[in-house]
Amino acid sequence: MRIVLNASPQQTAVFLSRTIPDTVTIYRKGIDTLPDQADAWFDLCFETEGAAFPEITTAPVFVNAVLTTTDTLADNYIRINAWNDFLERAVLEVVPPKNKMPFEQILATLGWNYQIVPDVPGMIAARVIAMIINEAYFAWGDEVSTKQDIDTAMKLGTNYPHGPFEWCDIIGVQSIYHLLQVLAKEDDRYTPAPALTAEALSKTNTP
Repeated sequence: MRIVLNASPQQTAVFLSRTIPDTVTIYRKGIDTLPDQADAWFDLCFETEGAAFPEITTAPVFVNAVLTTTDTLADNYIRINAWNDFLERAVLEVVPPKNKMPFEQILATLGWNYQIVPDVPGMIAARVIAMIINEAYFAWGDEVSTKQDIDTAMKLGTNYPHGPFEWCDIIGVQSIYHLLQVLAKEDDRYTPAPALTAEALSKTNTP
């Protein structure tokens, strides 16, 4: 099986660190000579750089589209959550394509477990974690405690693998901010905390 991968260096390292069977060949966009045809295409930079494979219409294209729902995607695009810290997880969140193109065998051959999730912004895990991070920023902005103390309390009290601010650093505050903005259009509970907004915008304006 041939797979073409478009990803950042960090994403590529995570992708290749998963067990890849000997029957699968990975071609990296920008590094390897790409085949004319492949069994699947993975575009992990989709939401930050735009579509890398717009010409591919007859093969499954897995796109890292946490914010974008399938109604605005090409018919053969399969949404996955490949944000930092999510691609490493044992179970991949997946939203099937509009044209119901088979994709299950691709993931089965890779040996990846997956869960079909609702076609909504944030899917499931990112939506929940964004809310946790947002509440932590509200607490920090109200001077309830320091970032470090909030992280420690959440890890010890809930057994989370990361504190909310650690999670935000791993995922990226701008990604969290943009997701909250999208979610807030339907439910103002997701309105970004002022402290989170200020931090995200400060990074946007940093040269």
